[in-house]
Amino acid sequence: MLKRTLSFLDILGECSYLFFESLKKSFQGKVQSHLILDQIKEVGINSLPLIAITALSSGFVMTLQFGLGLEKFGGKPYVPKVMSLAVFMELSPVFTALMCAARVGAGIASEVGSMKVTQQIDALRALGCSPIEEIVAPRLIACLVSFPILTLITSFLALFASCVVGYTELGLDPLFFYQKIITTVALREFTSGFFKSYIFAICVCIPACYYGFNVKEGTKGVGKATTVAVVTGSVLIFVTDYFVTKLYWMFEAWRQF
Repeated sequence: MLKRTLSFLDILGECSYLFFESLKKSFQGKVQSHLILDQIKEVGINSLPLIAITALSSGFVMTLQFGLGLEKFGGKPYVPKVMSLAVFMELSPVFTALMCAARVGAGIASEVGSMKVTQQIDALRALGCSPIEEIVAPRLIACLVSFPILTLITSFLALFASCVVGYTELGLDPLFFYQKIITTVALREFTSGFFKSYIFAICVCIPACYYGFNVKEGTKGVGKATTVAVVTGSVLIFVTDYFVTKLYWMFEAWRQF
């Protein structure tokens, strides 16, 4: 038990070091812009097809489930309200982060792990370059830029899919659907999910870089690091989602008081 606790604290400490050093390098302007743009393309633009499919599918399914379920109690007109709150506050940031954990987290861990195995990271140090500046910081910045944008795209696509199902399957007027969304979603609901995307970006990127840096068993270790990075990122998304949501409602209660 003590050994596991010390191992966990060691991982937490190294991840914290990677995160704060990356922020330090970023604020000092030492990260090259072309590295950031390359990673934004990889993290953001190349993830769009997967995000679009996830958003449309979740919007279709959730609207159908809510609509048919609430119809039994005469609550079908509340579907736009329920969907808009669920999408902006939970579904979009969580689903986007999970898809990126599977794609981006695995890609970062395998790429950094391969660089470790082929001694490219040691070569960077020999040339006087910082691996954090060249590897971690560009990926962290790209995730912090891309995740909120992908979350917004997921939100709008999911609500579009919800509107389509509401019209074709539930008989709800699209204009009614749109008006209910506008009147339901206030700035605080919008910013709640938007803020979560930044937290999830850190939860995906930093553990992936850490496990990539600590590959020890050659190419076999790269596969293990990729798996652990995806699992760790996914678990962190669910855990931090609870605590961020709890803090949000505590803040709302304090503000009303």
